[in-house]
Amino acid sequence: MISDSFSLAPGVVMRTLEVTDAEALSEAYRVNREHLGPWEPRRPEDFYTPEGQDVRVRERLAQRDEGRLLPWVLTDNGTIVGGINLANVVTGPFRSANLGYWMAASHTGRGLATGAVAHACDFARDRRILHRIEAGTLVHNTASQRVLAKCGFEAIGLARSYLHIDGAWRDHRLFQRILHDDPPPA
Repeated sequence: MISDSFSLAPGVVMRTLEVTDAEALSEAYRVNREHLGPWEPRRPEDFYTPEGQDVRVRERLAQRDEGRLLPWVLTDNGTIVGGINLANVVTGPFRSANLGYWMAASHTGRGLATGAVAHACDFARDRRILHRIEAGTLVHNTASQRVLAKCGFEAIGLARSYLHIDGAWRDHRLFQRILHDDPPPA
């Protein structure tokens, strides 16, 4: 289980997702629906409700408890303004995860995503002993590509029709960061 909280800036904290976050998440997603729309899958209407987020949060926490997901939220003086996840966590000889994150329109361009990604990578390396993190961005998402570059990710290729985003299969640039070269724990 994650029990982690990290200050990113005055008043801005990256902390573990909690079951009580459903209502605040629904509000954050409603407020940022237009901003996030071009970068995410199309969502059913119940995604934007407290009840829909309650189901989603509980599913994510169950995945966390199974060791498959590391979910965090970013808050500014208690208001959720972003999220970051390490999903598809695999141990054994692979020791890898997939990175995803979002920021509220009001909080972009402040270095918060860069700080959150850097902290998630440190956590994955130091606390979960993962070897590698992979991330994908839409080809034209230069802002996310800059965040990844600042955090030590390298481009590893192009995945055609990789994810169904904003109503269509979209090409993505793939990135990875090797966290260490130590052998897997015994």
